[in-house]
Amino acid sequence: MLKSREGQKVPDVTFPIRVNGEWQKVSSDALFKGKTVVLFALPGAFTPTCSSTHLPRFNELAGVFKANGVDDVICLSVNDPFVMETWKTAQNAENIHFIPDGNGEFTDAMGLLVDKSAIGLGKRSWRYSMLVKDGLIEKMFIEPEEPGDPFKVSDADTMLNYINPKASPPPRVTFFSKPGCPHCARARKMLGDKGLRFEEIELGSHGISFSSLQAVSGRGTTPQVYIDGQHVGGADELTLWLAK
Repeated sequence: MLKSREGQKVPDVTFPIRVNGEWQKVSSDALFKGKTVVLFALPGAFTPTCSSTHLPRFNELAGVFKANGVDDVICLSVNDPFVMETWKTAQNAENIHFIPDGNGEFTDAMGLLVDKSAIGLGKRSWRYSMLVKDGLIEKMFIEPEEPGDPFKVSDADTMLNYINPKASPPPRVTFFSKPGCPHCARARKMLGDKGLRFEEIELGSHGISFSSLQAVSGRGTTPQVYIDGQHVGGADELTLWLAK
């Protein structure tokens, strides 16, 4: 039975980490004392849900968390420092502080170390998130004990809603571009000037073609911009949307 530790202190653990190619040690006190911290823990770097949803959304909302009084957002996993560092780079997760719990000591002390040997992963962390204030756990969102890898409550939006139900997440922006397109450059600059993070899908890479663009947007010209899943259009339409 996985139990909440709300109202208790975080475990006192020292983590071996890598900083600029050198081994260092960081303590629980260094991570949590005198700070407001959001920590989310997941089964493993490079695993499907962790890479596609759990980590990316926390990275997207890190600025909103900090605007609402959070000093640091930590991603913790029972992985070694090399894997965690490589995963951070692969995910462009510059807004997140990665902590490798390679020996599982912190996770075990939290009572959330689980055995995934049946699928060849060994001991791993159960998926959860928590809000920690000055080393004291205020709130935990622990995934239900169900088969597989449930992902229902430990997401970034649930935590943000707990901290401030009125907080406004930034819009999710995706645009299709092609190399050398001046209108794409204009759209890219407009989004950057507004401080909006965006996902760019470039035609001609990773199998994305004009046929793909036509199938998705119904148009064959670039850029084509989507905001929060809604099709805005090209650069001129984006200008109007940003002026609202």
